[in-house]
Amino acid sequence: RARLNSRSERVLDFFGGGGGSAEFLVETKEEYKSRKRSIWVMYLTMFLSSLGFSIVITSIWPYLQKIDRTADTSFLGWVVAAYSLGQMVASPLFGLWSNYRPRSEPLIVSILINVAANILYMYVQVPQVHNKYYMLIARTFVGFGSGNVAIVRSYVSGATSLAERTAAMANMSAFQALGFILGPAFQMCMTFIGETGITWKAICLQLNMYTTPALMGAVLGTLNILLLIFMFREHRIDDLGRSLKSINVDVEGTESVQDAQGEVDRVAVVTLNILFFVILFVFAIFETITTPLTMDMYAWTRKQAVFYNGIILAVMGVESIIAFMLVKVIAKKVGDRVILLGGLVIVFSGLFLLLPWGNQFPNIQWTDIRNHSNNASGIAGFDGTNAFFRSTPPPSPANHTDEPTGCPAAQTWCFNTPVIHLAQYLTSDALIGLGYPVCNVMSYTLYSKILGPRPQGVYMGWLTASGSGARTLGPVFVSQVYTHLGPRWAFGLLCGIVILATLLLGVMYKRFIVFSSRYQRI
Repeated sequence: RARLNSRSERVLDFFGGGGGSAEFLVETKEEYKSRKRSIWVMYLTMFLSSLGFSIVITSIWPYLQKIDRTADTSFLGWVVAAYSLGQMVASPLFGLWSNYRPRSEPLIVSILINVAANILYMYVQVPQVHNKYYMLIARTFVGFGSGNVAIVRSYVSGATSLAERTAAMANMSAFQALGFILGPAFQMCMTFIGETGITWKAICLQLNMYTTPALMGAVLGTLNILLLIFMFREHRIDDLGRSLKSINVDVEGTESVQDAQGEVDRVAVVTLNILFFVILFVFAIFETITTPLTMDMYAWTRKQAVFYNGIILAVMGVESIIAFMLVKVIAKKVGDRVILLGGLVIVFSGLFLLLPWGNQFPNIQWTDIRNHSNNASGIAGFDGTNAFFRSTPPPSPANHTDEPTGCPAAQTWCFNTPVIHLAQYLTSDALIGLGYPVCNVMSYTLYSKILGPRPQGVYMGWLTASGSGARTLGPVFVSQVYTHLGPRWAFGLLCGIVILATLLLGVMYKRFIVFSSRYQRI
């Protein structure tokens, strides 16, 4: 290892979990502490970004139904997609900004936008008309503020050596998963506040199970800004851990190693953007469809769907964190590419399991039939095995409430598509909860290693935009396909997409090489 008289050579296991291997970092003790502290601030920023998305994801549909009766599942797709559309537009812009200015600037601005959008979300129920469009705007700007994910990824990539990179990316993904865990968990706890909640008349604010999570997001965003101001500092090192002069700040007297030069494998970069798009596309569809699917298949009420799916997503989040910790160890033995391939196979298995089988059919939403059918002498239904015609709907069950439950008659596939059993659904959750985080972290870990020790703000912006595009198109796709054709077509098409992605990975497998290895510098 290089020795510099003006630097202290220290043996450090930077993130723990390095499997006992040590990395010699040519930096002072103070620089090391500052770098580590700044990376932890980035972890927290990633956590809050994912929390801002997940804390309302299970309650958007019932909240939308409550504030605007004209909203349907197709519009739900646009509301969920709005977050990702805003993030897709913002990510390259914030990435470009971070390449030429201190990263704290775009980070603080993005979080301020996020805080303002959460405040707007709390007030979408106040107007007398067009409430669903106010929700659409609020979620768009929450997503725009979350475009800072590109800055977070580029900073962590540039502030870690090659030996630290996989562990650092896994840690960052673990914090992101923790946000997805605690978001639904917080929402689940807030169901006890109820749909009415308490009203603060002085500021026309109604705090209930739908608006309180947004208030929490605004408060946490404010705390994040304070941490960026007082704790975050710029750091940049090369693949060997040697200090580089940061492009974002000019510090006199900083000894730096010049940036390694060489052409990036653009084919590999584009391919990883495509794979990342597919991975996010699949998961965006999955998380969007959970609430409507369970309400249709199991006749859950709005409150039950929010509560139970909150528990399920929280468990999936815990599973994801365990997966991230395992990835750090397994990657040292088999490599990043093999793990990415295995993750795609697991995701395919989970989607395949969601295909409807058998001859048992979901309960029909009879209230919906009463409202939409006035001239029929009989209504098509199912007794579990054969179709038949009823002249009147069956009597309401003992636990009947005014809220209609079951599969809406307007969705014609409800009459001829078998039910997805709860055991199927839960097993699929477990598989996707394992495969998705593995694919996610391996995608941008490989991406950062292929790019090498160059400024990655714009590149990470495009990767984030690719994922955001998937999150934009995914909910819109599933809202149309699921509403009109049902789960069999929705999950069948997803299986086909994952198969194509797996084949693409196989074809491009040998091009996913670390930048420094490609140019024989390491």
